[in-house]
Amino acid sequence: MTILEEIIHYKRSEELPRQRQLVDLMTMQARAEKAPRPRDFVASLRRTKGVALIAELKKASPSRGLLVRDFNPLALAQTYVENGAAAVSVLTDAKYFAGSLEYLTQIHAWREASGLDFGLLRKDFVVDPYQVYEARAAGADALLLIAAALTEAELGDLLALARSLGMEALLEVHSSAELESVLAFQPRLIGVNNRDLRSFAVDLNTCLALCPCVSAGVCLVAESGIHSRADVERLARAGIDAILVGESLVTARDLPAQVRTLSTVERRERISGPREDLRSGPS
Repeated sequence: MTILEEIIHYKRSEELPRQRQLVDLMTMQARAEKAPRPRDFVASLRRTKGVALIAELKKASPSRGLLVRDFNPLALAQTYVENGAAAVSVLTDAKYFAGSLEYLTQIHAWREASGLDFGLLRKDFVVDPYQVYEARAAGADALLLIAAALTEAELGDLLALARSLGMEALLEVHSSAELESVLAFQPRLIGVNNRDLRSFAVDLNTCLALCPCVSAGVCLVAESGIHSRADVERLARAGIDAILVGESLVTARDLPAQVRTLSTVERRERISGPREDLRSGPS
């Protein structure tokens, strides 16, 4: 199995059954319904004049292992927001990324108490409606849905459920075929992952090739492989609206400076090409 297949298998066969035993579906649904109303995640990204930074809380990864030994998610989130991040992405997968849903709950509580205005994304391998209710109960405004991990029917159902709860979904693609499939859902938010989740190879050209195929009305996010201001400027010239960055932030020697460096690049207008361009995109 690829690492993506391994993770999805684990989610479906072990993690989800265990979570349902701890908190049943009806209780989780009730918690989601009682949670404070989510904020408009896309509006959080559009509000900034520059390329919006979605700063990620990332303690570890399957490819790099432990990234941060002394991991303080709340302190990291505060530094992100105070230095210009438009949104915070919280990795909640415990087994492969050393994340926790509790991190999301803590940061949501801090946001509500502080009155600060930023978006909150649950980043995980969401394959079941239960996880959508979990995300809403924990305070997420949006959640990640990975096209490569879901059938079109599953993707459509999970997107519809998220929207019914007032949340947005970041629909993640890595190829022209995946992009064509998610465009059918008329999304507000698309992410192009420059990291192939099957091989873990990273190439910014993945995003650059698909960018013209996404209309300017869709908020387009570049994910993975973004380390420097030069990277962001390159993506900005193509018309990217936002970037999702984790590793180069949590490993930075001067975190506040790195956040400011990546969050202050001017946004450019995206010139979209005809849908036929999908045929020449990465396969």
